[in-house]
Amino acid sequence: MEFFEKKVSILRLTRFEETRLISARALQLSLGAPPLAKPEKEMSMFELAKEELKQKVLPLAVIREYPDGSIKKIEAY
Repeated sequence: MEFFEKKVSILRLTRFEETRLISARALQLSLGAPPLAKPEKEMSMFELAKEELKQKVLPLAVIREYPDGSIKKIEAY
């Protein structure tokens, strides 16, 4: 299987992974988790989660599993 050499993917979040992290963090915030980004004004939980991702303080990660069995953990910050 020389044709299928190991390929290295870009360790950057896809738009789908970003959306998943933002919605998971918004749920945590709505259930009473303390915000990690200081809100400048009145914000919804969704907007606050987006701001945390933008400021790179989001305490979540994405785990990617590849067909060869390898696993990569990509931090949101």
